[in-house]
Amino acid sequence: MATAEILPIDKPADWAAPNSSMILTEDLWKTYDMGSEQQVHALRGVNLRIERNEYVAIMGPSGSGKSTLMNLIGCLDSPSKGQYWLNGQLVSELDDDELARIRNKEIGFVFQTFNLLARATSLHNVELPLIYAGVPAEQRTTRAKEALAAVGMESRMSHKPNELSGGQRQRVAIARALVNKPAIILADEPTGNLDSQTGNEIMALFDRLHAEGNTIVLVTHEHDIAEYAHRIVSIRDGVVAKDEMKR
Repeated sequence: MATAEILPIDKPADWAAPNSSMILTEDLWKTYDMGSEQQVHALRGVNLRIERNEYVAIMGPSGSGKSTLMNLIGCLDSPSKGQYWLNGQLVSELDDDELARIRNKEIGFVFQTFNLLARATSLHNVELPLIYAGVPAEQRTTRAKEALAAVGMESRMSHKPNELSGGQRQRVAIARALVNKPAIILADEPTGNLDSQTGNEIMALFDRLHAEGNTIVLVTHEHDIAEYAHRIVSIRDGVVAKDEMKR
């Protein structure tokens, strides 16, 4: 049975200048060569604008392209075609070293699997982005302690991940994402490894971080988690199928 083709949502008439938005993608494509002259178009011309202090959920089923879009927004990969501006800077044409610098400076990552160093304390895990940024030791410690306090983990600074619950590990991961004062917090299925009550607590924390002025991009396949965001962008077959404000 034939299915209707989903066409990319055109750019709106009031499409913003690159430096006026936190995230701006223009005709963004990602194509993978699979050999034997076969290509897979994971993204097919995505136009997306996210303003400063927005709270946006990116949704889509497996294979929709949402993870590919997350990798491009997070500067973990480069597009095959199109342009991407982050915080006024054109990053779609940067090399790997420059992308690494942008990731450390502008993006705070929160992953489903926490990605904490098993043998390091909470404090040291949170310090890591500052170490990469060359921040002096005394300043690193102060800022890491402040970030842990901001997520309610000041009493667990000397604990290692195996001494923490799943929710506490995710709070440490969020503190690590905050410590460099990034332009955006990019959260990939942040409640995927948590029970529902703990997941709700983590999402309440994201609500507070957004209220304090942070720009949050949440990637999820769960509708109840996406409902926490103020805007939901639905990806299907490599394009934006729907983009709606909730409130």
